[in-house]
Order: sequence, then structure tokens, then C-alpha cells
Amino acid sequence: MKLKVAWIGKSKESAIQSLTDEYLKRIGRYIPVEGVSLKDEAALKNVGGRGVRPFLVLLDSRGKQLSSEDLAKFLGNYQDHASLPLVFVVGPANGFSEEARGSASLLLSLGKMTLAHELARVVLLEQLYRAFTILKGHPYHLGHL
Repeated sequence: MKLKVAWIGKSKESAIQSLTDEYLKRIGRYIPVEGVSLKDEAALKNVGGRGVRPFLVLLDSRGKQLSSEDLAKFLGNYQDHASLPLVFVVGPANGFSEEARGSASLLLSLGKMTLAHELARVVLLEQLYRAFTILKGHPYHLGHL
């Protein structure tokens, strides 16, 4: 499985970029992962690579809410049964357009609270890392039940 985590816009805070890099490195212990900054929403059309339509997961407040365990199950099932690249995308500060939401394979919400988009990126990455530790039986998740 190819995993890509993308976000629209450049990091303005060095702390956000540092946490992004750290969680990408951690996830990389379990699966090949790539972090990508996209210029704008139009760049979503090429996020899977040339001629490849990925399974596109957009973070959206109206999306489906999953527990950490449910996210782990989703990722495990995806690894076992899917061949398309899996791409998670955090949108710009004002969210995704209706057109972008309509093109998504899944809309995912991190919860009912509103998060700054750069912070949402870090929360997503931490949850992806947590999901892989759950799948591998690593104790990272056990202290947080």
C-alpha cells in the first residue's frame, strides 16, 4: 500500500513542520509514506500520480467520525484488500469546495471541534501513527485507553 498525506498550503510555523516530519518518520517505520504540500485545491487532481486515481480521504467537519481503533481497522482492511494509493488530504483554512468533497472517496472528520488546518494535519498524522501501532500491537496506544 502506498500512503500519502497531503495538505494545502505551506507551513507557517516551524513547530508544525517539525511535528509533521516526526510523525511521517514514525509512520514510515510501518509503511512507506509521503508527505506533500499542495499549492491549492486544483492540485488534488494529480495527487495520486499521473493517470492514477487514488482512494481520496478528505478531512471535513461533516465527514465520518472514527475511533482510533476504527481507523486502524480501516487501514488494515485497506492494506489487505486495496491496490490504489491511499491519500489523506487536509484542506485550506476555509475548507474544501463542494466539488472537491464530491470527488472524495471518503470524508473524514477528526471530531466536532474546529481545529486550525495546520493543527488538524498534526492530529491526523498522530492518529495514522497510532492506527499503525494498534495494528502491530505496539504499546503506544495501550496507555491511552
